[in-house]
Amino acid sequence: MSTWRTCTSCKKPIALGARHWVCSVSTCNRARSNFVFCTVQCWDAHVPVMNHRSAWAEERRAPRQAEPPPSAAPAEGGRRRIARGRNPRERDTADDEILIVASRLKAYIDRKSGMNTSADVLPVLSDLVREAALDAIDAARADGRRTVKGRDVKRRDLRRD
Repeated sequence: MSTWRTCTSCKKPIALGARHWVCSVSTCNRARSNFVFCTVQCWDAHVPVMNHRSAWAEERRAPRQAEPPPSAAPAEGGRRRIARGRNPRERDTADDEILIVASRLKAYIDRKSGMNTSADVLPVLSDLVREAALDAIDAARADGRRTVKGRDVKRRDLRRD
């Protein structure tokens, strides 16, 4: 018996071509989560944990053959997923994303000072958040954990230019 995947709840193997169940909720079926369950009871155990309001188990069939490894080239019409390099501090597309909620920041600055906020402050603050997050990841790793906790985030004195 060749294993396709393991059950998200009980970790039993799901064989190639075997019947399995997936959650009807879209957030459970994304590429990164992709929950699969060997029985409806395993799916049922997942529902209260994920706090679904309205969900059902959908029966599916595992592929009959092992899936080929993903190629480095993008699929036709699709997008290529960029894997993180060995050094987590290497630059990737996530390093260009804005991590700050603009409306909340603008409202906060307006409430505190009555001032407006320029859009160019968002990338600068996002860089500060990224740097603090990477330091916190290093601290959690050094402590032997795979979970970043509040104690891993060190407060910094921000220089005012």
